[in-house]
Amino acid sequence: MNVTLDQLRAFLAVVQSGGVRKAAESLSLTQPAVTARIKSLEEAVGQPLFDRADKMALTRRGSVLVRYAEQFLSLRSLVERDVSSADGIARLLRIGASETIVQTWLPHFIQDLRAQYPNVSVEIDVDDSLSLRDRLLANGIDLGLMMGPVSDYRVENLSLPRFDMGWFRSPGCPDLSPDAGDPIITFSRSTRPHRELKEQVLERYGPTVPFFPSTSLSAGFRMVAMGLGIGALPLIPAEPFLSAGDIERIELDIQPSPLEFSAAFVAGSDAAFCRQAAEVAAGTAREFHKIFLSK
Repeated sequence: MNVTLDQLRAFLAVVQSGGVRKAAESLSLTQPAVTARIKSLEEAVGQPLFDRADKMALTRRGSVLVRYAEQFLSLRSLVERDVSSADGIARLLRIGASETIVQTWLPHFIQDLRAQYPNVSVEIDVDDSLSLRDRLLANGIDLGLMMGPVSDYRVENLSLPRFDMGWFRSPGCPDLSPDAGDPIITFSRSTRPHRELKEQVLERYGPTVPFFPSTSLSAGFRMVAMGLGIGALPLIPAEPFLSAGDIERIELDIQPSPLEFSAAFVAGSDAAFCRQAAEVAAGTAREFHKIFLSK
């Protein structure tokens, strides 16, 4: 029986994504190429692996193969990790990152990763954590650096240092206040920080305070600097704006909760390198936060 790694990867991609089209997108292949690999795999094992009449549901043989395919690819990753030298690992790592991390330690992480694995190429996807979670589960990214942890049985999470939050306003607008009904500039509606903050504001200031949610952290700080509202934003990314005198920190009766982040990757097949990359990310983040707190 002649079974190849490419066939097993295509097989697991179809299983994990739920169809040939999404599997093709995640593998950067055409749909006919994925279909051909599945067909050749079925010919190699001598049995159908999917029930085409039931939306590509796994057959009994297919369900058995999933476990072995995951073990096979995992073993291959362990050989790559433990036998091959770091200089010999050449692959693409697709990273999804929230903007809070992009604006702080992501470049340092890429530098540290490349120092350990010089032949690794990276592709960076910046989006909100909800969208990144969906792409991670659909095999659209390999490693997610996002608000977490991701609650899914397929995903492993490595905790990352949290980001404390603060209140900010423009020095030229000292009268801005939620009591006066001035807008609050913060994260997008789809995030946990936005939901939790809105509940706090509703309880303390009532329902009349407007929110200006933004998926762009840098845009949020610029809007605060222009006096368009009060910012509920993370402290570390605020430092350049504070140092330049564009914004100032203020205290209010309520305090936004810290942002919890994790390095998340899909466990199982071919996950050894993703785990290594997540560990590098955690080390980079800890060092970055340590240096910031020592200032």
